[in-house]
Amino acid sequence: MKVIDSIVTEAAGIAAIRRDIHAHPELCFEEARTADVVAQKLTEWGIPIHRGMGGTGVVGIVKHGSSGRAIGLRADMDALPMQEFNTFSHTSQHPGKMHACGHDGHTAMLLAAAQHLARQRHFDGTVYLIFQPAEEGGGGAREMIKDGLFDKFPMEAVFGMHNWPGSEVGKFAVSPGPVMASSNEFKITIRGKGGHAALPHLGLDPVPVACQMVQAFQTIISRNKKPIDAGVISVTMIHAGEATNVIPDSCELQGTVRTFSLEVLDLIEQRMKQIAEHTCAAFEATCEFEFDRNYPPTINSAKEAEFARQVMASIVGESNVQVQEPTMGAEDFSYMLLAKPGCYSFIANGDGAHRDMGHGGGPCMLHNASYDFNDALIPLGATYWVRLAEEWLKTTV
Repeated sequence: MKVIDSIVTEAAGIAAIRRDIHAHPELCFEEARTADVVAQKLTEWGIPIHRGMGGTGVVGIVKHGSSGRAIGLRADMDALPMQEFNTFSHTSQHPGKMHACGHDGHTAMLLAAAQHLARQRHFDGTVYLIFQPAEEGGGGAREMIKDGLFDKFPMEAVFGMHNWPGSEVGKFAVSPGPVMASSNEFKITIRGKGGHAALPHLGLDPVPVACQMVQAFQTIISRNKKPIDAGVISVTMIHAGEATNVIPDSCELQGTVRTFSLEVLDLIEQRMKQIAEHTCAAFEATCEFEFDRNYPPTINSAKEAEFARQVMASIVGESNVQVQEPTMGAEDFSYMLLAKPGCYSFIANGDGAHRDMGHGGGPCMLHNASYDFNDALIPLGATYWVRLAEEWLKTTV
């Protein structure tokens, strides 16, 4: 691996910042302390900053030379509302909050890159360092854009990166096209007529209506959309009734829909609504259908994905840059990619052997209470950010 020596030299100090952030996790739109840490370090390194975009977002501006060209590099800062199982020294000090997705590490890698870029400035143009709040369900990217991110800081392209457990450290993954799915939620309330369970003919039981509906939804996946198009409908909650001898008045279904394209999403939402309403009508029941679109699919631009792949290959070699297998997980970097060309890639986080003594008994997987970011990634991820910015600002458009 061709990591930058000066970043390796400073890696221990950046890792200490990462562990401090891990010990003080903050949920979406509450990242005040984390933003303070980021802002303090950027200012210490002579990087002008802009604060408050998207609530707690921080943007650092590293400019050199006379070129008007610019690139954006993004890291997320928020934690998850879950209890940490780890007991090592940097475990969460806030019950019910944990950096279980590595956003502390993403922030650290971009800080390491910022430190180097501020000192060396081997480029002509501007690098915007985007420290984003509220990726975990809050849509912080969307809020930063609403607050004028791309108007105040015009950039040609924007890049993001996420750690990926299970793969050997020293590997990247990147591909053009869809790499993460859209995230959507639905709630369907079926209205029947409650009564005595021994006299079902005098009521209108919503439970068998719900059962028919759940089964029928899967025909959308198997019979309505093209077989080569990916889509998932998962009914994850069914709530009805309070007593074994009472037919309930209503039954509520909730769940999630994931797709890699808006066209498939449109189809699924339309068919789910039709099936819900017509199934209820067949049983003489009624329903209320709610469908909330959260994050759109994350779709990499072909040119930017290939550019990122070439930069990665120059650092770790062609054989260590893998094809990015799309995942049905969602990511609000998708909002940035709707507004700008760009690319979202993965950096391998290892199998969990890096964790300090005192880690929880579970696997080192994303959103797991025993997870911890691998600090060995800091020099590699920071080197990628630096080389990506330097090479991008060398090219002609």
